[in-house]
Amino acid sequence: MQILIVLGSILMVIAVALGAFGAHLLKSKFEEGKQKVYETGVQYHLIHALAIIIVGILAGQYPEAGLLITAGWLMAVGILLFSGSLYILSLNKIRILGPITPLGGLSFIVAWILVAIGVM
Repeated sequence: MQILIVLGSILMVIAVALGAFGAHLLKSKFEEGKQKVYETGVQYHLIHALAIIIVGILAGQYPEAGLLITAGWLMAVGILLFSGSLYILSLNKIRILGPITPLGGLSFIVAWILVAIGVM
């Protein structure tokens, strides 16, 4: 559980930095409509990094925390795949990563299902 709290905190730092970077330094570099894609990546990154911290705290409250720990790691994978692919797609013309984005979304969905089951 402690590792999830630390991981979530590190991912929050990265999300805040990427959000500020995109809002200030990259603003002029985005093509039409790509800033919104980047902002969506930051939004999901922030939400799920905070969720990892919360899941780490919950894991300490539930003796059978295996599903919660798995959920936390799936959220981290989701950040990497979903937000990471959106960051790259918004700044480059690389389209091969497009199919990766839904896999990150699926990781988020499965993680939230595991959170629900883990606390029941």
